[in-house]
Amino acid sequence: MRIPLPRPRSLAGQLFAMQAVLIAVVVAGYALFTYVSNRSQAEEAAGRQVTAVARSVADSPSVRQAIRSSAPSARLQPYALEVVRDTDVDFVTIMDPRGIRWTHPDPDQIGLVFQGNTAPALRGRTFTETYTGTLGPSVRAVTPVRDGDRIVGLVSAGIRVEEISQRAQEQLTALLAVAGGALGLGAIGTYVINARLRRHTHGMNAAELSHMHDYHQAALHAVREGLLMLDGRYRIALINDGGRELLGVTPEEDVVGRSVAELGLPTPLTGALLASEPRVDEVHLTADRVLVVNTSPVTGGQQRGSVVTLRDVTELQSLMGELDSERGFTQALRSQAHEAANRLHTVVSLIELGRAEEAVDFATAELELAQALTDQVVAAVSEPVLAALLLGKTAQANERGVELVVSDDSRLDDGLLPDTLPARDLVTILGNLIDNAVDAAQGGVRPRVTVTALTEEDGSELILRVSDTGPGVDPDHAEAVFQRGFTTKPAGPGGRGLGLALVRQAAGRHGGVLSVTSGEEGGAVFEARLPLRGSTVVESTGGAV
Repeated sequence: MRIPLPRPRSLAGQLFAMQAVLIAVVVAGYALFTYVSNRSQAEEAAGRQVTAVARSVADSPSVRQAIRSSAPSARLQPYALEVVRDTDVDFVTIMDPRGIRWTHPDPDQIGLVFQGNTAPALRGRTFTETYTGTLGPSVRAVTPVRDGDRIVGLVSAGIRVEEISQRAQEQLTALLAVAGGALGLGAIGTYVINARLRRHTHGMNAAELSHMHDYHQAALHAVREGLLMLDGRYRIALINDGGRELLGVTPEEDVVGRSVAELGLPTPLTGALLASEPRVDEVHLTADRVLVVNTSPVTGGQQRGSVVTLRDVTELQSLMGELDSERGFTQALRSQAHEAANRLHTVVSLIELGRAEEAVDFATAELELAQALTDQVVAAVSEPVLAALLLGKTAQANERGVELVVSDDSRLDDGLLPDTLPARDLVTILGNLIDNAVDAAQGGVRPRVTVTALTEEDGSELILRVSDTGPGVDPDHAEAVFQRGFTTKPAGPGGRGLGLALVRQAAGRHGGVLSVTSGEEGGAVFEARLPLRGSTVVESTGGAV
């Protein structure tokens, strides 16, 4: 049988026990100090009281008259007992200078010698002392009775120490009652506070909270996706390493407590982070990344902020673009294979009909047409990646009824492009520009797309220009066309309005300039200028590059 081990006390329970012990120690210490202080004060008060009583009795004319009489005890005993009753002292003893008692609470003690010191009083001084007499230990005062310059008697008034202790105990009892009430109220308040603390800590002890903090920190640093937590004022309450990397925040930069509007992010992304409603799988662009953003508000009776997750889909988006191009090439090849089969059947039929020369002429003409197209592209653009892209886009556009031509001005030799300008970015820029141009030209009269790729004579800049015969771009939208989500076409299965935004992003990574103008024959002319020497990366936060 397994014996269950006691669970460590929670942090709230430990705090409650510590506070209860602390309150008890403080109250007990205060009670002890007060008891000792009250005992000392009670003795001092008793000394002042008996001194006042003794002096009042000694100064009474009736006392002096009784002392001069033949029977002092008969007159002084009733007076002394009356003083004891009225002044709340335990005894008043009147005696002659030799210490022979004339009065005493016990009549049997009258006539006997006073027990205590009288020498200072015989010298004319009033004094107090604690002495054990016939009534037990007492605080007493002794003062002389003067008749002119002579000391004719002594008066002693006293309060028993037991009575003083009883007075102190009564005060202590009252103090303990008040202290007990304070302890009870403190315990109740501590219990209420710690009950609330238990709810906030979910009953976990300090070790469990420490472990949870360690796991929390480890998880934040281990998760590659970006994670942000925003408070109710959209200030950053927490950001992990992935979030810093995806948003371009350096590890040294302290952004906790700052508004997301101060991070210098693109306007659409900032708007998504500041939105009160949840966002699900929204695609946004930064200077060099494509991010999928999800936001979820944190509510608890009132909005307390939001949780934001960021996923980097830059590589995925690039691969999707390449996949779309490959899919287009595949469809073009399938169509061309169908056309090639038709032409092959035509050649075979001409041979069967005995017209071999016509068959040769027909096949040769088709080969010359395909070779002329290849020669034209390769002669103008010998850079292999762009040449392959243009050949594939030419076939793709032809299948959609659009003529794609490479202008005579094009001149781009192989080996001119630096390593800092990767082929993938060129494919992104030129491929998206051609796709948008084909979409715009399709359906028009004699639809045509013209591509120009050349470098400046000094080799400092690469120019990629794509013009079409479509309806063109409204000048009012010349800046908006490069923003993510802007489109004049119906939504497709993959969404619209991302291609030109990706072009702007890729151009911006290399310090390029992107512009759109109207063509001479109508339509739009998109031009990207990319520096080839001494280029600096320009971060884009909105508008055209």
